Amino acid sequence: MKNSTQLLTALAIAGAFFVNTAKAQTATTSTTSTSMAAPNPWRFGIGLEAGVPTGDLHSLSSFELGGTARLQYRVTKDFDFMLTSGYYNDFAKSNTSALTTIGNTTYATTAHHQGMIPVKLGIKDFFTKSIYFSAEAGAGFETEYSTNTKLILAPGLGWANKTVDIGVRYENFSGQNQNYGLIGLRIAYGFRL
Repeated sequence: MKNSTQLLTALAIAGAFFVNTAKAQTATTSTTSTSMAAPNPWRFGIGLEAGVPTGDLHSLSSFELGGTARLQYRVTKDFDFMLTSGYYNDFAKSNTSALTTIGNTTYATTAHHQGMIPVKLGIKDFFTKSIYFSAEAGAGFETEYSTNTKLILAPGLGWANKTVDIGVRYENFSGQNQNYGLIGLRIAYGFRL
């Protein structure tokens, strides 16, 4: 499952780059007047995150909530690079056991919240005026049970206009013999810098 998820994500990223390269090669160049300034390609957004944990973390948590900040750079009219970071919190289910098991690892503690600080680079490719495909990869830094670092792979779909960005994604966290993820929703407010 882990290998197939990573393979699908890698193929999706490669496909998005291929589509964008093909669009760029067929686009016509237009001359612009020197009196008209080009719009600033930088955008910044602040988002509220909510999700449902999957994989090894599902037995511990049933709900994820967090916040993220995203910096975007517009390369072409329908292709952006993204840098995203923030904080996710997976809220623990009520549990009376003195041990907590996540994947192959057992901790000598009762279940408590699991925190994650994601740092991701990604792409956003608009295939219509407002609907986009996204792909992100990066590192996730655990903050509660251990200080492990996880590989993050996250394909998604979304809708955006000049100020609002709504996206859904599957985000996979893998490393240290653990594999878990979340199906997440991000609602964000963004603006040009």
